[in-house]
Amino acid sequence: MATNLRLQSAALVVLLLVSYIGAPASAQEVQEDPKQPTVDNSTMHIYGTDDFSSCFTHFDGEDSTGSAQDGFGTRNYPENGQVDVDFDCSFNEGFREDMYLDENGTIAIKMTFNIFSGDCNDNGECTNLTLTLKKGTFTVATQEFPEMNNDANDQTINWNVQVDRNMTRWNKSGNEKPVIQIEYSKPVYQGLDCFVLDCSGDFTIYYSNQNDSAVEVSFPVVNKTMPILDEEDDSVLGGAVGDALPGFGLMAGMAALAMAAVAGSRVKKNE
Repeated sequence: MATNLRLQSAALVVLLLVSYIGAPASAQEVQEDPKQPTVDNSTMHIYGTDDFSSCFTHFDGEDSTGSAQDGFGTRNYPENGQVDVDFDCSFNEGFREDMYLDENGTIAIKMTFNIFSGDCNDNGECTNLTLTLKKGTFTVATQEFPEMNNDANDQTINWNVQVDRNMTRWNKSGNEKPVIQIEYSKPVYQGLDCFVLDCSGDFTIYYSNQNDSAVEVSFPVVNKTMPILDEEDDSVLGGAVGDALPGFGLMAGMAALAMAAVAGSRVKKNE
């Protein structure tokens, strides 16, 4: 009986060690994907096609696969028309883990554009360059940039968004991925020089793989865990310690099972 007890205890200890060693390794694998946000990888990069029919983002500044080789996307609009754009640049990976932001932090958005259009007239419907930050389909911030030039010169927009309670957690299961909506609408330039010059309109967005342009979104990412609550008395079970040390909660549970098995064997022996 004593021999069986020792064998059972040894087997449980081996299982416990294997579980403890394996859990942190599997947890770390999630953070090794450079396209996913972490505390040390908190800058989101913007990429897209030549005509920005597809504009996508992720957190790997070394992987511009699928993005225009020239580092920008542009559309041309005919004379007497309207330079009219409304498109999204969306995180194309999907979160593997919830993203948490510092509640006192700031999301820093830097984007570069080149626009050639006319100014708004009294009879036209116009929209200044407007950026909207969304968490999935939910709008968290919108900013209009009336100072944006439209004379075919590059201009970088710096937009700092203060984190509020709606932005501290980006839920992976709720598909709350970052989306940047870009809107602009003004008539094509019309002047006397258009009789001899090409006065068609243009809208150009630069991507992160354009070395001469600052195009990125920096998130104040923090490590955070959600404590487990007992439904009966709302007390914290395990809490942040078990989450902060992957495998610790599992090790504690396996240890409890080992002690219960040993105690049960002793009871049977005494009987």
